[in-house]
Amino acid sequence: MKAFTRETSTVVFVPGMNCDTDQIIPARFIKADRAEGYDKFLFHDIRRDATGTLDPDFPLNRPGADKARILLVEDNFGCGSSREGAVYALVDAGIRALIAPVFGDIFFNNALKNGLVPVRLPRPLCEALAAHLADHPEAQVTVDLAVGQVVLPGGLGSHPLVLDAFARDCILRGLDEIELTLTHMDKIRAFEAARIAANPWLGR
Repeated sequence: MKAFTRETSTVVFVPGMNCDTDQIIPARFIKADRAEGYDKFLFHDIRRDATGTLDPDFPLNRPGADKARILLVEDNFGCGSSREGAVYALVDAGIRALIAPVFGDIFFNNALKNGLVPVRLPRPLCEALAAHLADHPEAQVTVDLAVGQVVLPGGLGSHPLVLDAFARDCILRGLDEIELTLTHMDKIRAFEAARIAANPWLGR
């Protein structure tokens, strides 16, 4: 996991209520080798026209959109299946944070486990941000996990960023749950050695 402390970036608004994980990454791509990156599958079907050509009107296909590290999305983003590949596709595309009023519950937790910061803001505020971005596509948002705040452009102010304390600590340190466990290997080995010394039959 890549550590996240603070990100300031332009923002791409991807509209669509109830955007499910199959829209984020179609199921047929899940068997692809993750080592080769899932970014090419992100929004694969909905960002292309009937001929398979990239639709220039899709927000992420517009000039400069590839530089954005933050997406603004709509209600219930990531609903549907528990497909962790949806998070992989976003992370592999360089997306560091998402802003929405509501996320799919399983998607939200998968995001945290992979260092993708899901920011929940009130719906009217998200709508105001989308309107501002329509007129000012170069506007930037700052997501500061270390301080615990989101700074919006256009006079929309600063707002608290609240995440589960354990997940926040892991993301700040760039550690997934396995990597976090490995930081305690000295204690684990010491415990196992003492346990076997007290119960020699366990080591046979």
